[in-house]
Amino acid sequence: MSVATSAHSVVDPTPRARLLAGFVVVFYALLSIIPLLWIFATGFKSPQDSISYPPKLVFTPTLEGYVNVFTTRSRQSPEYMASLSPAENWYDRLVRSRNMVIAGPSKFGQRFTNSMVVGFGSTFLSVFLGTLAAYAFSRFRVPFKDDLLFFILSTRFMPPIAVAIPIFLMYRALGLSDTWLGLILLYTAVNISLAVWLLTGFIDEIPREYEEAAMIDGYSRLQAFVKVVLPQAATGIAATAIFCLIFAWNEYAFAALLTSGEAQTAPPFIPTIIGEGGQDWPAVAAGTTIFLIPILVFTILLRKQLLRGITFGAVRK
Repeated sequence: MSVATSAHSVVDPTPRARLLAGFVVVFYALLSIIPLLWIFATGFKSPQDSISYPPKLVFTPTLEGYVNVFTTRSRQSPEYMASLSPAENWYDRLVRSRNMVIAGPSKFGQRFTNSMVVGFGSTFLSVFLGTLAAYAFSRFRVPFKDDLLFFILSTRFMPPIAVAIPIFLMYRALGLSDTWLGLILLYTAVNISLAVWLLTGFIDEIPREYEEAAMIDGYSRLQAFVKVVLPQAATGIAATAIFCLIFAWNEYAFAALLTSGEAQTAPPFIPTIIGEGGQDWPAVAAGTTIFLIPILVFTILLRKQLLRGITFGAVRK
């Protein structure tokens, strides 16, 4: 008499474990995405619907919030509104329905451009300098290597805002306040420690034999670095770039303290969007939604490299 047995691998999860893990992942994803969906929906609400209580889940969508975030409006008398020629476009008609006229563009476009320049500029510098430093720590005999790496890591121990006042005084003396260069240098200084530590681990996983073989074939050290090491470390560089960009893109405290006009980024500007009678929540939500798009697109484009970079070196043969 044969007895049927079912063997189960200790490595593969059981069906029940997979079901439980799937439920936890879906629940966490829904919990995380609800605030984003609420912000996205608020951008299409009218000012009255955005502050209604209880909150409205079903509403008539409008683009008023997006119009308000890109324009400056002024209220006019009924006599003046009646004297105007017919509106030529849909957003002008939308503004006039509130007895208002468009006085000009808002500052959101300039603030968004500032965020793009500062965010991507500091990310490039952080990754570029971090890659060079990580390669040096990984391949050369650097005196006091461990002490230097610990010192670099120690710069992350203290919250950056704790040194805000000295940085503010230094920037004012050097003329770097309210400039792109000032923010780029500051964000690079904060991010470079993260870049060095992450990239050192990635480059350590690349066998030295690859470079040695390339140099035997006639490559210089720089050519071996560019043509051998960089392609192998591309996943780590992509993962590091995403983490650096997220910090620079969302940073609020330094941007609010060190900028007030020309170089101000979007994070400190968006909460100051004021409408009639108080905060213009649809415009704030619309500006937040637009502000999320570049970092979302950048992460999606590099998602494969990000996943490979996070798990790089986790499994050894």
